[in-house]
Amino acid sequence: QVQLVESGGGLVQPGGSLRLSCAASGFTFSSYYMSWVRQAPGKEREFVAFTSWSGGNTHYGDSVKGRFTISRDNGKNTVYLQMNSLKPEDTAVYYCAASRYGDVVWRRYDYWGQGTQVTVSS
Repeated sequence: QVQLVESGGGLVQPGGSLRLSCAASGFTFSSYYMSWVRQAPGKEREFVAFTSWSGGNTHYGDSVKGRFTISRDNGKNTVYLQMNSLKPEDTAVYYCAASRYGDVVWRRYDYWGQGTQVTVSS
């Protein structure tokens, strides 16, 4: 059974940092690109970042480029999202997802987690 379990969300002040984790099981983790997607209240889901099978290739959405870093540990079947210089507009539910190939079109992703809430507010 495929499972993706996110953790690390919470409340943070503007300018602060958070590190999200996503633990995967039930599929061959190293054979999948891993992505982070977010959804703010009342808005459509938005691509945040993906990392390739080995982690050697990454890609970011324009709104997070230079502030967020995606990484993975295939030995632990875990993908991370380091978020720095957080802004109120980063407030959203953050989902991790898996796909066979790198893709910014989140509708094509194969597996999804349940999400973790990130709230940026003073």
